Amino acid sequence: MKNVTITLPEDTARWLRIKAAEDDRSVSRWIGELLERMRRQQDEYDVAMQRYLAMKPRKIEWPGGRRPTRQELYDRPGLR
Repeated sequence: MKNVTITLPEDTARWLRIKAAEDDRSVSRWIGELLERMRRQQDEYDVAMQRYLAMKPRKIEWPGGRRPTRQELYDRPGLR
């Protein structure tokens, strides 16, 4: 484990102490768990983005072999 010192406004530090106490954790543990969750989410996002970007483009098969007109795309009751 590595110790890190942070500086917070007094009202934020008060809020943090209360939140940590409500969760039965120390401030240090509460912040550590928060940062670990954020890191995991970012890692999962990065993996998903790489998987998406690695996909080969697909050709769109238009019904009837023609593309819809702008009017057909945007003049729908659900979009008004």
